Amino acid sequence: MAINARALGEAARVAALEFTPRERRQAVGAARRAAEGYEVVRGATLAPHEGPAVRFDPRLPGTRLPARARFVRRGGRVPPLPGSDDAIAYAPVAWLSRWIEQGALSSERLTRIYLERLERLGPRLECVVTLMRDPALRAARRADRAIARGGYRGALHGIPWGAKDLLDTRGVPTTWGAEPYRERVPERDAEVVRRLEAAGAVLVAKLTLGALANGDVWFGGQTRNPFALATGSSGSSAGSASATAAGLVGFAIGSETLGSIVSPSATCGTVGLRPTFGRVSRAGAMPLAWSMDKLGPITRTVEDAALVLGAIAGPEPPREPHPDLSVIDAPLDCDCRRGVRGLRVGYEAGSFRRAPAGPSHRRALDALREAGAELVRVRYPDLPTDGLRPILAAEAAAAFDELTRSNRDDELSRQDDAAWPNLFRAARLIPAVELIQAERLRRRGMRELHALIEGQRLDALLSPTRADDGMLALTNYTGHPSLTLRVGMRRATLNEDAPGGIPVALNVWGRLFDEGTLVRLGIAIERALGVWDARPRL
Repeated sequence: MAINARALGEAARVAALEFTPRERRQAVGAARRAAEGYEVVRGATLAPHEGPAVRFDPRLPGTRLPARARFVRRGGRVPPLPGSDDAIAYAPVAWLSRWIEQGALSSERLTRIYLERLERLGPRLECVVTLMRDPALRAARRADRAIARGGYRGALHGIPWGAKDLLDTRGVPTTWGAEPYRERVPERDAEVVRRLEAAGAVLVAKLTLGALANGDVWFGGQTRNPFALATGSSGSSAGSASATAAGLVGFAIGSETLGSIVSPSATCGTVGLRPTFGRVSRAGAMPLAWSMDKLGPITRTVEDAALVLGAIAGPEPPREPHPDLSVIDAPLDCDCRRGVRGLRVGYEAGSFRRAPAGPSHRRALDALREAGAELVRVRYPDLPTDGLRPILAAEAAAAFDELTRSNRDDELSRQDDAAWPNLFRAARLIPAVELIQAERLRRRGMRELHALIEGQRLDALLSPTRADDGMLALTNYTGHPSLTLRVGMRRATLNEDAPGGIPVALNVWGRLFDEGTLVRLGIAIERALGVWDARPRL
């Protein structure tokens, strides 16, 4: 296509600019030379693991990191092993691990329970891409033999889990939920997969995600919410949340770029722990936005999320050939036995008064007060987060540049205005100057959130899920961690097929690299409200 003054005039209008005829004619030569440079870059085939040279670091001057590395389980008595397989399937990892350690439950039996549920309920929920029956049973038997010999590795040894299907698994398809990648078989495991294998966990299934980590529609259909089968589970960690809520796995790993752990966890009533950006290695995970992607656990209880985070967090070993250069070696300090007395927790009162906030959210506030936390009314940063969208859009379009230029994006089942094919094409028109300006605005958001937390001496912030999407967006761009947990159940409306009700969720936003405090607050809320064990009526 010819680059001439008229074409530049049209391009300028796309960028919301107006150039004079003389300015357009003058710019033709520079635009043609730039286009030649684009072709040079496109001729250099870039692999998915080759991220930008510019790296995002969420830390600002004055950021405090935990002083020590510590992990302490809650302890206390564990109930006896239930008589029914269903009750075992829905039990927290904290209990499952004790039963396995004590010899009351074998990993093979537990794995067979989950495999049976995956085979029976997985098709109804449309949450399974690949069932790993034979490898899982072999791994479970190895775990049982090792434990019998005295080689117990810790809380995840012998626990079956599911991986969002953007985590590479050697020799097993990793499809990214999208038609063009259905036959994609990686040669190496993702770092998170390796760490969980080293902890003795048993991978039983690759779970669905919305195609290329957007929504809950994948090439096999739409993943369902176990509490309301007529509706989707939200995305993009659709299968991870659905399978965990339905008792098909002990826990799952999800990923988040802009709500993909928070949203399905809130929808399906699971606990979603989105770690600080840089806490968990993304090596071997599908890149969507190199400066925003995070991997984290999706579980049925808060302590379970802490147990999983303890296994996957930390810097990579030297052997990784394609390391995640954004990983930050920060201590993980998590004591699940500590209470919340003396913690200062900020909340914006208005968000707890307007829809969708309700009585369950206000009871969570009361629970923290009664447990000794100090609740502080604050005003959250009023940053125009829509102005940050070019960052995610441009990074995602770059990650899937070849898909767009080859026109294989036409193979994706979703082709609506909000689907990736259209968004990738639109991102090609983002002016480079506006992208840099968005990054500058991002830095302002980091400073404003840092100033709020430090100025008010806050340990965490609270929001009813979906009542304050501004904090969801802002904290994803700043890299702060979050915890999503169920605080109640609401009655379904007439058009919802949800006989047991719909989960109600709360978000807790934390300091950078202070996931331990989020866990303490979540455990206090969970214990006080007593709704974590409500099951879907499948």
